[in-house]
Amino acid sequence: MAIRNIVQDGDPILKKKSRLVEKFDDRLHQLLEDMKDTLTEAKGAGLAAVQVGVLRQVCIIDVEEDEPVIELINPVILEEEGCQNGAEGCLSFPGQFGLVKRPMKVTVRAQDRNGNYFEKTAEGFAARAFSHEIDHLHGITYDTKVSRMLTEEELESGEYEIDD
Repeated sequence: MAIRNIVQDGDPILKKKSRLVEKFDDRLHQLLEDMKDTLTEAKGAGLAAVQVGVLRQVCIIDVEEDEPVIELINPVILEEEGCQNGAEGCLSFPGQFGLVKRPMKVTVRAQDRNGNYFEKTAEGFAARAFSHEIDHLHGITYDTKVSRMLTEEELESGEYEIDD
């Protein structure tokens, strides 16, 4: 296992579309393990492979305390329901947070590390994380969806107006 460097805002790789994973092998498994270590070290909720410099459709989500990290390979959002508008940040944009509209509920179809297909439905913060990480795989960063950036004071107090 290894902790990889997280690509920062301004690196052009963040705007590139990731390629489909076709080989479900030890190399992919190592990438997933390294991404888990990197995410744990960074104390984030999710991480896309592009954020560690790998242009493959791979992302991981860690939002449930009692559940293991969710690995999504070649994910596709099948359904979206509702709307939530709230604070969002990104490990590639350290210290920056903005208001972003996301679906309240998403259903995703993806493959696991062995190539098996599965569907997963997520709500609330988990839906936000799924949407955010899947956007990364298409070269979309959260800053392009921000209605406004939050100040440090707003973040610390947790009090800010949400624009509808």
